Amino acid sequence: MKVGLFIPCYIDQLYPEIALATYKLLKKLNVDVQYPTNQTCCGQPLYNSGCFEDCKPLAKKFISIFKDYDYIVAPSGSCIAMVKQNYPKLDTQAELVINKSYELVEFLVDILKITKLDSTFNAVVGLHNSCHAHRELNLASKSELHETSYSKIFDLLEKVEGINLITPNRIDECCGFGGTFALNES
Repeated sequence: MKVGLFIPCYIDQLYPEIALATYKLLKKLNVDVQYPTNQTCCGQPLYNSGCFEDCKPLAKKFISIFKDYDYIVAPSGSCIAMVKQNYPKLDTQAELVINKSYELVEFLVDILKITKLDSTFNAVVGLHNSCHAHRELNLASKSELHETSYSKIFDLLEKVEGINLITPNRIDECCGFGGTFALNES
């Protein structure tokens, strides 16, 4: 399988170590990963601002760059959600990429079916799922729907030796509505 690595603009500019770690992880897992150097932003900032016409060239470029890969992987739930949810509204060729675009954890769990990670990280790690990964990509259950609880991110991280995962307890309303969190260390 040939994988195209998409690195979101904010990771490229602010957190390049995440891009390098993602590439190294995929290589370590024997994935034939390539990083197309002519990639740009997925267009999400423009789209979220209502500038739909302005982000059409970005969608077209993304599709052109990544259409021939077997899979497209990005360390960003929001960018992959942008591709899957909004590209069909922007470009008639969107079907060439939407069904093979995956957020990193989604790719590791659903495509590579990782059952063991040869890694150690002796630390307490707080885990909060991103809204796009959680809601639009279904990487975790939605508590308000009273579904059977699952979290692909949590399940994957539990395979790292030495890690102690904790999740925030919900005290009040959250997600930008003035809520507060307390850590649950159990």
